Amino acid sequence: MPLPYLLIIVLMLASWGIQWRLRSKFKQYAQVRLQSNLSGAQIAERMLADHGIRDVRVISTAGQLTDHYNPVDKTVNLSEGVYAERSAAAAAIAAHECGHAVQHATAYSMLQFRSAMVPMVSSVSRYMSWILIAGVLLLRTSAIPLEVGIALFGLVTLFSFVTLPVEFDASRRALAWMDQRGVVTTQEHAMAKDALWWAAMTYVVAALSALATLLYYVSIFMRRR
Repeated sequence: MPLPYLLIIVLMLASWGIQWRLRSKFKQYAQVRLQSNLSGAQIAERMLADHGIRDVRVISTAGQLTDHYNPVDKTVNLSEGVYAERSAAAAAIAAHECGHAVQHATAYSMLQFRSAMVPMVSSVSRYMSWILIAGVLLLRTSAIPLEVGIALFGLVTLFSFVTLPVEFDASRRALAWMDQRGVVTTQEHAMAKDALWWAAMTYVVAALSALATLLYYVSIFMRRR
């Protein structure tokens, strides 16, 4: 079996395993009530205030694990299971998303780079799959469509790797603040750290999967030249 195929299969299995483990961890830590009795929303508001951020709102959003920071309207969006919950899992997620708000407020370079890429990646993602399919089908006639598709997928792959330091840095800021502020106990801090590590692994696998897929299309191009 060619290496790109093998890598894609291995990474798909790893992705499923990590997603399952992540949900299992958050479910486990969601049952651990914080001794501070702070909700996810309260933790987020405290972290923003401690960093002097006054123009970011903390709001509730529907869904599970739909938490995110929106730099456009400056909102920390916490899922319903995080916004009102008072658990180690909620604390980890709320502080992590506020970590992105702190990155934005301090002009963290990798976040700025990633944000600048978002419009391009969003546009590219709409047509990339069709261009790659057409490129493979038309390769015997012309290599140009596949070359364009590979270039576009290269941009998406780069975006996946740029996301990694942004996510790891947000978790680092979250854990440092929780430790300094004492909003979690030592045991709760360890749970939050573990949950954020598994969440980060989903981004790592996604980036590696994108790279493996890129190599797959490059191998097709090289074999049929």
